[in-house]
Amino acid sequence: MALMITDECINCDVCEPECPNEAIFLGPEIYQIDAAKCTECVGHFDEPQCVQVCPVACIPINPEHIESRETLWERYRRLTAQAANPPSAS
Repeated sequence: MALMITDECINCDVCEPECPNEAIFLGPEIYQIDAAKCTECVGHFDEPQCVQVCPVACIPINPEHIESRETLWERYRRLTAQAANPPSAS
């Protein structure tokens, strides 16, 4: 289950630095979450950090990306392996 940021976002900038996977970015109008990078903080924290800090509660589960906890763990392992072994520059 990836999270999403709704139109209620006020662009307060508090969620982006809290994401351990760098899945949050500023879109054309509001912040957005890259579902391919979001693990809902599985592997890092007990609860999604962006949800914890959001002052307007605009970060629900994205209904288009319903995933099991095991899928989130697999993504966490893949992302951390990629971070530990970045591709070499040619």
